[in-house]
Amino acid sequence: MSIERDKTSLLETAERVYQYMIREHTGSPELLNEFDVDSRAWGVNINDWEWNPGVGVTAISAYYDFCKRREVLDYLTDWIQRNKHKAIKFQHVNKMVPFAIFPDMYRRTGDRYYLDTAVEYGNWILKNSIRTQTGAFQHGGDLTEQMWADTVFMVVLFLARLGRLTEDHAFAQEAAQQLLLHLQYLQDPETGVLFHGYFCQEKNHKSGAHWTRGNAWITIGTPLILAEIGELISIPSEITQRYQRLVAGLQKYQASNGLWHTVMDRPEFYQETSGSAGIACGILKSIRQGILASSYMPTVEKALEGVLQKVGADGAVADVSGGTPIMNTIEGYNRLSCYPTLYGQGLTLMLLTEYLQQK
Repeated sequence: MSIERDKTSLLETAERVYQYMIREHTGSPELLNEFDVDSRAWGVNINDWEWNPGVGVTAISAYYDFCKRREVLDYLTDWIQRNKHKAIKFQHVNKMVPFAIFPDMYRRTGDRYYLDTAVEYGNWILKNSIRTQTGAFQHGGDLTEQMWADTVFMVVLFLARLGRLTEDHAFAQEAAQQLLLHLQYLQDPETGVLFHGYFCQEKNHKSGAHWTRGNAWITIGTPLILAEIGELISIPSEITQRYQRLVAGLQKYQASNGLWHTVMDRPEFYQETSGSAGIACGILKSIRQGILASSYMPTVEKALEGVLQKVGADGAVADVSGGTPIMNTIEGYNRLSCYPTLYGQGLTLMLLTEYLQQK
């Protein structure tokens, strides 16, 4: 059923989600249970230079492109000034996420700092990032020979945006190759959906979890990346073919209320909001870009309805799982605590923003 919501209501919800992100929060630094890797305080700490706030500011940047409000751009500028000293050339893709907004910040402001810094880090990634035996980026320096779905959003998107800005084909080709490798090695040939990760030495997917947020990183990352590099290089048809098979598989696991369970083929597990929002946003972007047929719109609208039910009066997005490594068992994914996070807020904001653009 198509959502009949007025634009004012959706705009108000998007603003509440954004305001919650930039507000000062307090929370316990203690882990909520033995399975967690991050705390509730970490979830809403925007003043850091890693993947959680990086996804947050990537979403705020997209929100600015939609609303064009000066105070939103000023927030991004101030955030970079406050936190740029924490940026380091470090062998973990999660440290690269905030750079994804630098190409757009250069276009908006003309400040050479954004261009020069983006090129410096982009070249460092091409020359120095550890790669697995497959040629794909290793997710982290200590995660030997591990490929993670997360990597596509965390660093490949930055390279694609930098390629478009500089018209440097090396960045664009690397982005396309990394996207293709991750689809090839993570896609389940039986279902079409993705495994969380691939262990190159063992040649397996460890617990073999079809983790929803992992699928979301590539579902939303693919159209974002292709939009940046599509006019620079020829895109391998295998990317779009595998992507279309991925989304066809995802649709089969969507619950009746529009959301996906944290491990999508385990309906007894809890439903997870950030992954559901990311999947829906990626599908909507892909429809707009002609990658997917418009027949997927009911999937998007059903997911949006489910996500909206998770946005509280204060703008907090509920039922977002904490930071998630590749778990040793599938059951481990269901034991992670849920609490508000910047990536949960961000993926929800990106879905709302994308939906509002087509209203």
